[in-house]
Amino acid sequence: MRKKWSIVGTADVSDQAFAKALGVSTFLAGILRRRNISDVQKARAFLNPEQLQAYYDPFLMRDMDRAVARIRQAIEVSEKIVVYGDYDVDGITSTTLLVRALRRLGAVADYYIPKREEGYGLHTESLKKIAGDGAGLVVTVDCGIAGMAEIDAVRGVIDVVVTDHHLPGDTIPDAAAVVDPHRADCGYPFKELAGVGVAFKLCQALFRVMKDEAFEDDLELVALGTVADIVPLLSENRKLVKIGLSRMKETKLQGLRQLIEVAGLAGKDISSGQVGFVLAPRLNAAGRLETAMRGVELLMTEDENKARDIALMLNELNGERQQVEADILEQAQKQLASVDTASARTLVVAGKDWHSGVIGIVASRLVDLYYRPTVVISLQDGVGKGSCRSIKGFHLFDALTAAKDTLVQFGGHEMAAGLTVRPENIGALQEALDDYAKKNLTEEDYIPCLELESELRPEEITIDLVKELGLLEPYGMNNPRPLFCCLGIWGSGAHAIGREGQHLKFCVGGGDGTLEAIGWNMSGKVVTVDRGPVDMAYVPELNEWNGKISVQCKLTDVRSSEVSGSFPTRDMLGGIYISLKKRKRFSDDVEMLAKACNIPVDTMQTALKIFEELGLAVHEGMEYRLAPQPKQKLDLMDSPTYRNGKLITL
Repeated sequence: MRKKWSIVGTADVSDQAFAKALGVSTFLAGILRRRNISDVQKARAFLNPEQLQAYYDPFLMRDMDRAVARIRQAIEVSEKIVVYGDYDVDGITSTTLLVRALRRLGAVADYYIPKREEGYGLHTESLKKIAGDGAGLVVTVDCGIAGMAEIDAVRGVIDVVVTDHHLPGDTIPDAAAVVDPHRADCGYPFKELAGVGVAFKLCQALFRVMKDEAFEDDLELVALGTVADIVPLLSENRKLVKIGLSRMKETKLQGLRQLIEVAGLAGKDISSGQVGFVLAPRLNAAGRLETAMRGVELLMTEDENKARDIALMLNELNGERQQVEADILEQAQKQLASVDTASARTLVVAGKDWHSGVIGIVASRLVDLYYRPTVVISLQDGVGKGSCRSIKGFHLFDALTAAKDTLVQFGGHEMAAGLTVRPENIGALQEALDDYAKKNLTEEDYIPCLELESELRPEEITIDLVKELGLLEPYGMNNPRPLFCCLGIWGSGAHAIGREGQHLKFCVGGGDGTLEAIGWNMSGKVVTVDRGPVDMAYVPELNEWNGKISVQCKLTDVRSSEVSGSFPTRDMLGGIYISLKKRKRFSDDVEMLAKACNIPVDTMQTALKIFEELGLAVHEGMEYRLAPQPKQKLDLMDSPTYRNGKLITL
């Protein structure tokens, strides 16, 4: 799929002073400014959240006092408390975190998570069964804000405290307490906590009141759930994740330790990317193909052997999940073969008995392939359960609200949501979503955009620069990993690598030598790189091999160069002159020279003209010859071409 590139990086005169105040490079200061972090104090907190980002007072959340009072009452009289969670990673970690904390406070605490086929959220029969098993209080985590009817149905049978982070509807449940930062009447200063973040704030409040202690336990779980739920990694979330990631390498949680080991990450510093793409899918596999209770069981156990067995089982389930996902994706694409996806406003596909645990992943894959808001629906027992994924500019929760007359129920966020629909209403659902898209999206919105920080040529990349970029971690929503580009660069030695030859590798010139560029699943671009100069979008990374650290470029996109080149700067001219000086005499084949110097052809053509005008180069027949550099200092403004500032094109 062709992407548009948007280079957001521009120099600013304020960057130098900002960088000096922070003690960082102007390069990093510019990135912070472009992320709307231009206040020195806020920038310091952003770069050092574990030390400088404060925890907000949990009692700033509406109903936190009521929640603490009701839970404290249950603990003091040994009333059984059941934590009712959701079956995704956020729900699993929220449940584990709160149960462990309650038990440390002396509570009689257990947990319950519905199976995925039961559906998301509270269920009346489940609440009645929990009450029948002797519980007097249910505390929800990562769910419950939409459970008005279910809570009303068990009033007088069992009390419910709701903690959630999903967007509420027009009304909220009439419960013992409803703690959700998205409540319109909640004054909590940071609204974007994950479910596990809200559960953590409840733990903080409970430990302050009951033990006069600051609670900061099990932050590995908070980091795991927060990253997996794709909430903005800013403010308090950033502090929670930064500390939690730092603890994962030496975690004392047996289940998490074993999960890390079976995933091949033992002994390594774990990044947010590894949480999102390596650990979370394995933990999620429990709720997708079996029961999320296994995930809680893994994280709760202190038995090393039991933890190992469950972790291995989840690893196998994840492999099964990948195959099921691939099968459903293939069926969905067959359905879409009869659809003009290039002009479709939204995509809706449905299949009988598609596994409800993987349709969300399939929806994400379809968005990657077609870049359209997508709904994938599993039809089972006369009901359609759907997962939705969106694109920038299409607010899913608002879109589903506009389509609510076609739905049984729905819930979610801006970019991801779930729904229940009767099969006969699927067509009407798509019409309603298409109508919302027509009103809220333009044709331009349907073109995926790579947002690039700035142009960064390989010769400018150093190991120190890559390390400094690491100060921006953890990366996630609203704080993406910086993506850079290099326009009109020549690659050499392009070839396919990998067991099935599916990956791309080539070399580009760098200041400290040659850098490798690696593109996963991009082997089809070998011809593009061989054919001429390319534009590449990439992330600079450090690669350690046999004890040696080097920089490599991890590619996001490669295309035939769409630029004619940039006008050569003073520094660029100096580098070109030094490169040519090694040759003394050289062919006047400008394309060959441009490739040798790793610059666009038009930039090389312009540089040669400037050298001629300054007497630094002489064109003789089919060759150029560099003239001796004069002793007096040259003034580039003596070159009419340099003064003109316009490229000379072939």
